[in-house]
Amino acid sequence: MKKPIPDKAEVALEYPDKLYIGTFERSSRFDAHLDETGISLTLERTGDASTHKTVHLHIHYGLFAEILHDLARTTKSMSINDDGHLEALAKSVAALHDALAVRQSERRSDSHA
Repeated sequence: MKKPIPDKAEVALEYPDKLYIGTFERSSRFDAHLDETGISLTLERTGDASTHKTVHLHIHYGLFAEILHDLARTTKSMSINDDGHLEALAKSVAALHDALAVRQSERRSDSHA
């Protein structure tokens, strides 16, 4: 299910001879979910052929875990001075942690049954 983007995303794809940059703001939509092998993220800006953009990103779980670990390690050096963004990040990470803990508990129960 695609939802409105609540803030902003910028994507840059750099090749040796080309640079593609896309901005996705509040009028754009996104979808994020887990699948069998990793996380899937889609960013979509609707519009006519000249403004329509879609980015699909799939990151396997091992890399995603390393990304989260690196984010945690660099948190102290964050330059975010906005309590609203800090609170939103903390709540979202806590929700992911809680959901993963429930899933782990379910798997343990299934393996002991």
